[in-house]
Amino acid sequence: MLLVEALLLKALAIPLLARIAWLDFTTQRIANRDVLLLLCLGVGSLLLLVLRSGSWLDMGLSAAAGLVLFVALFPFWVLRKIGAGDVKLMAVVPFLTGGEDLVVFSVLLLVFALVTAGAMKNPFLLPAGAFRIYVQHLDRKGVVPFGVPISVAAICTTALVIYENMVLASSSGILNQLN
Repeated sequence: MLLVEALLLKALAIPLLARIAWLDFTTQRIANRDVLLLLCLGVGSLLLLVLRSGSWLDMGLSAAAGLVLFVALFPFWVLRKIGAGDVKLMAVVPFLTGGEDLVVFSVLLLVFALVTAGAMKNPFLLPAGAFRIYVQHLDRKGVVPFGVPISVAAICTTALVIYENMVLASSSGILNQLN
């Protein structure tokens, strides 16, 4: 039952991540309350999984990854190359994805960051005129809403974790026992 509750907390994070992506795209701001709520959902989910498995390894990996990301990205914030919200979001996402799925998140983040950078550098490839003008405006200002690829990669990773656990639960007969 703890697995279902942990997955529910992860599922609740998906709309919050979508909100963060939208607000970062439109306002170039990531609210501290959204990052804090995401942290609470991630830590709660990990704690439920710790209670289920009895191992603190995943929590330790997530905390170490969050600390490393914060320390690594902090100088870029000081140099004004990345926003403070992006740094905080990157430090919190390992708690949401869990230590075991950080590789999946990293690969997806790389792909979505490259897509975002390509869209910023080549806005004429985008379909809608208004969207193209908006991206050109962002490019002139030198602002890239990096919270968007972070959020989209976290959403995809979280959805994949939920899907994997649902497939595992259905194949092992746990869902039949719950009915």
